[in-house]
Amino acid sequence: MENKRPLSPHIQIYRWHISSLVSISHRITGIINIIAITLICFLACVLMLGEESFKIIEIFFNSFFGKFIILGITWSFSFQILSEIRHLVMDLGYGFELKTTKITGLVVIVGSVILTILFYLIGKNFF
Repeated sequence: MENKRPLSPHIQIYRWHISSLVSISHRITGIINIIAITLICFLACVLMLGEESFKIIEIFFNSFFGKFIILGITWSFSFQILSEIRHLVMDLGYGFELKTTKITGLVVIVGSVILTILFYLIGKNFF
């Protein structure tokens, strides 16, 4: 007997959609945010050790790598917030049309980049 059941799609034949990208990125940024929050709490505890630890942390965050980490965490939080708002609207029963999911997916991606740039410019003017 011949098996004529369709094979499940795999990476070579499956076409990526914006919703797939946003969904996977949402999960990845969730993990990154948990690690970032843990790091922020750890750094807050280290700051209580005195002025020397503050200077070490300040030197790290003023380096290129430290600024890259801050921008990455800012983007991750921005993406997660916008994606959560998208999911909240979908939980209310709206936005399941194909065109709407594409638009909201693009809004999440572009909006997170815009928010990151905005937070960078605001932070640059204050500090």
